[in-house]
Amino acid sequence: MGIKEEYIFRYKLNNSSVLLKCGVRSNDMSCSGRAVWIETGYEEKDIASSLKIAGHKNPLKLQAQMSYPLQLSFTGLAFESSKTRTRKKARPFQTLCSSSVQHPNLQEKPDNEVVLLERYGNGTAKRYTLDDAVHLQGILEQNGSENHSFKDSRLSEAGLSWLPDILKDFILPSGFPGSVSDDYLQYMMLQFPTNITGWICHTLAVGAGSFTGTAAAASAAAIRWVSKDGIGAIGRLFIGGRFGDLFDDDPKQWRMYADFIGSAGSIFDLVTQVYPAYFLPLASLGNLTKAVARGLKDPSFRVIQNHFAVSGNLGEVAAKEEVWEVGAQLLGLALGILILDTPGLVKSFPLLLSTWMSMRLLHLWLRYQTLSVLRFDTINLKRARILIKSYILQSRVLGCVDCNRDENILSWETFTRPRIIFGVPLEEMIGGERSVAKIKMLLKLYAKEKHFLVVNQQKTDFEVFVSFKVGATSMSVLRSVWQTYWLHKNWKSYDNPSSDSDYDQLAQSLLEMEVKFEDFMQQLDAAGWDTSQINLKVPRKISIEELGHV
Repeated sequence: MGIKEEYIFRYKLNNSSVLLKCGVRSNDMSCSGRAVWIETGYEEKDIASSLKIAGHKNPLKLQAQMSYPLQLSFTGLAFESSKTRTRKKARPFQTLCSSSVQHPNLQEKPDNEVVLLERYGNGTAKRYTLDDAVHLQGILEQNGSENHSFKDSRLSEAGLSWLPDILKDFILPSGFPGSVSDDYLQYMMLQFPTNITGWICHTLAVGAGSFTGTAAAASAAAIRWVSKDGIGAIGRLFIGGRFGDLFDDDPKQWRMYADFIGSAGSIFDLVTQVYPAYFLPLASLGNLTKAVARGLKDPSFRVIQNHFAVSGNLGEVAAKEEVWEVGAQLLGLALGILILDTPGLVKSFPLLLSTWMSMRLLHLWLRYQTLSVLRFDTINLKRARILIKSYILQSRVLGCVDCNRDENILSWETFTRPRIIFGVPLEEMIGGERSVAKIKMLLKLYAKEKHFLVVNQQKTDFEVFVSFKVGATSMSVLRSVWQTYWLHKNWKSYDNPSSDSDYDQLAQSLLEMEVKFEDFMQQLDAAGWDTSQINLKVPRKISIEELGHV
């Protein structure tokens, strides 16, 4: 007969702790499993011999005082139920424990004990199972690699399978390989050495004239040059690797922030005139700051260019943009030289600084106005909030022009209300109680959805927690935002809130969404929105898989 129940036991062995994961058969109460971890590194034979020394011919023989829930007891050894998470270095070993003792209270449970599997972005997972009666027990375990087999096979073909996951996430787009074309990786593998040889040529050509003279002078010049330009390159590397998945969602915001950061870089350049002795650190900081700004500007503007190219003519749009930019560059340089020729301007740093500040503020205002006229017909989180709020309050959807005009380019999601926290662990969603009743409620409520949503009762301001199931899409995120705004409008707070009142309001929100969400999508299409381009990314750090029912 198959294993019907699972338990975790911890026992002490010579000041060492061992976790055993056991599955219990209903008839003979035998259990088999493996050590999840050994804190100080004992081998199987050491554990077995130590148990025998304690007076047990069969090292893992169960005692007759066993009670339900299953308890293990040995002379000199302490067994206890444990919720300890996986830690230290795992050293698995196999063990078999058995007993002929029958316990009348032990009832056979159905095969649906394992309820949920919470997968994490680092490859681990937490399996939620029933424990002694009315609570859930979370077991942290290493996740299998079957979900990544396709990705690993593609990386193996290119010789990148040896790379750590953190480095893969740094150099490859989110969702690789499914998020890019088949030739992407091969192109980048050849592009990388191509760029290396190009920079070698640049270094030889530019550095040959700069590093002439004595060996010491040449070395000093080389160090100054590499320090100033190399630090800037590191800034671009960091931005591209760490924040590469942000630009598709909100290019207007990041293009604006690029100008703010670039302004700070220009300030460092100005200050070098006042403190020439600190030229190298100030110039290096200026280059780093401007490189970060460029790392934000370039990918953001490419998204904007792609928005312009409605006929698939991205190359021509980019080329014509160069014409506009170079024309502005030449005119700006000419006007800048004329301003510098103003008598007394260069010699007076306060006057120069005030002139620069005035021009920079004008530049930032013009940049904001430039980005404000963009009319994206795709739906990101900011525009989704505006559209859903309009529908919930007024039963109508705004058009592209009105919605883009209302979009706040500078606002952060953290400060937007109602607050939505995506990717919340299950334990936090249910308040740490691990109640089977709460899990049953969530599973029943969201059986047809690809997300779980609860209202955080610990906050005075309205706030929701959202987690997504395996297989969730951008549409799942949009539905969770729709449900949030309906709850925000209709939520009734009670002095003594109960699970039943929360359950009823969540159920009502899902019923309303079932009835009205289709009409909302139809209004989006009628208003000219591209519903095939919903830029609402599902958080990768946590996903929940249903393995059974409570």
